[in-house]
Amino acid sequence: MPLPLVYHDEYSPPFPDGHRFPMEKFRLLRDHLVASGLTVDAELRRPEPCPADILALAHDPAYIERYCSGELSREELRRLGLPWTPALARRTVLAVGGSLLAAELALEHGLACHLAGGTHHAHYDHPSGFCIFNDLAVIARYLLASGRIGRVLIFDCDVHQGDGTARILEDTPEAITVSLHCEQNFPARKAKSDWDIGLPLGMGDADYLKVVDDALNYLLPLYQPDIVLYDAGVDVHRDDALGYLELTDAGLAARDGAVLRHCLEREIPVVGVIGGGYDPDHAALARRHGILHHSAARLWRELGLG
Repeated sequence: MPLPLVYHDEYSPPFPDGHRFPMEKFRLLRDHLVASGLTVDAELRRPEPCPADILALAHDPAYIERYCSGELSREELRRLGLPWTPALARRTVLAVGGSLLAAELALEHGLACHLAGGTHHAHYDHPSGFCIFNDLAVIARYLLASGRIGRVLIFDCDVHQGDGTARILEDTPEAITVSLHCEQNFPARKAKSDWDIGLPLGMGDADYLKVVDDALNYLLPLYQPDIVLYDAGVDVHRDDALGYLELTDAGLAARDGAVLRHCLEREIPVVGVIGGGYDPDHAALARRHGILHHSAARLWRELGLG
């Protein structure tokens, strides 16, 4: 069987022209993966919206209702940085459902990837930094509550600290939060992950990859998680508008391959979500995000998964 990939046709709702958030990147990523021969549209797994009771494992029910009904305050919308529409609200709940489906598929097959996800700035009762509901925290709480796993490790390689994830899960010792991020970047006020690895401005491929390898060689044997949630943000790329690190396409491919291989060779299921990426050239950005899925597909074939 092919590598399980999760996508929904409503991931890129209509959006204001020129907005800083590249909402069309999800559709363009799907188009790129199909055009490059990695998949065909009919093989993509389509998720259902995440039920409110599962969202409430990581979020305030009153906040969930307020967002879904379009009743956020002006200040909350400012912190979010996105305009509210019914289509965006539905997309948001679908995308969390997509990350949940990808996690289920990863537990079943060893590896799965989402064509969205990684909304790590969303907090328990408010949005932040383009993030509304925190799919990483929802997955962690859901899988732990189900009893199917005893420990989850979140390996967040987005260039920005996963502050929402850290705060939501700070009292969940079975969920290990690891954040590799550019230290001098958003958010200005950092949370406390279980492991924060702050990186200096301008770090390039070789130094970055050593940090990744050293971290995983230490943390995976230490915690022996039952699943790893990998946030493969591409805003570490040298051409990203919001990043300040200097990774190349080759560096991204090496990073994604290394993270997945570290997990899979230890027989730890891993789910990949795409995280952040900001480039006015949305087609180039989609190709950059697709590095995760191409790296995963190579390992899927090499290791004979599925």
